[in-house]
Amino acid sequence: METLKNKIAVVTGGNSGIGYATAIELKAQGAEVIITGRRKEAVETAAQELGVTGLVADQASLTDIEQLVTTVKEKFGKVDILFINAGVLGGAGIAEATEETFDYVIGVNFKGAFFTLSRFIPILNEGASVVFLSSNTASMNAASSSIYSSTKAALNSVMKIAAVELAARGIRVNAVSPGPIETEILNKQGLTDDELIGLKDWIIGRVPLQQMGKASDVGKMVVHLSTDAASFVTGAEFLMDGGMSL
Repeated sequence: METLKNKIAVVTGGNSGIGYATAIELKAQGAEVIITGRRKEAVETAAQELGVTGLVADQASLTDIEQLVTTVKEKFGKVDILFINAGVLGGAGIAEATEETFDYVIGVNFKGAFFTLSRFIPILNEGASVVFLSSNTASMNAASSSIYSSTKAALNSVMKIAAVELAARGIRVNAVSPGPIETEILNKQGLTDDELIGLKDWIIGRVPLQQMGKASDVGKMVVHLSTDAASFVTGAEFLMDGGMSL
């Protein structure tokens, strides 16, 4: 059953990881999907693999965001589903943090996500669904995570306020907060095979369900929040971390 047939869905950072997996789930439910990313070749390759529309846009750039909205409006009119997923990792201990790292992470994860929502609001359909990708780290307190965790905590606040501001139009705004999800990002950390196995074992050891999540798990949750089954759900954060934050 195609629960999202004739819906227009935009997934930022959709060329890999959680965004890519969510695009698969959205398309499987009948949605017309547009993915974005900042690397042209990666976006084009992913769009071809997925059979969706790919648009190049850097979430750290307000100019790119505004051009993205203009392009989507011209080609598709209104948007029914907006998954604000693009983000970057980065951080340091508070004493060692640099302005460059701070500006980079805040610029993409918070400022970029904030203005993505801001500029898309005029072309959201009545009754649209907006989902932010947050993180369980928003409510955790690990050393060296202050910058990244702060961006996700800030997004959760924006999500709740946006839910209030947009309720009159029937637009629902929620957040999904994954814990450890097995994506290619782990393989890009420059670790040896043994180090990677050790890292995964350490992570799993902190998860009561004794496993890492799958990107498709998050994609299915985004789909659920975008269907009529979640028509009375807004302003909510959904933790998906196997109990890690407990």
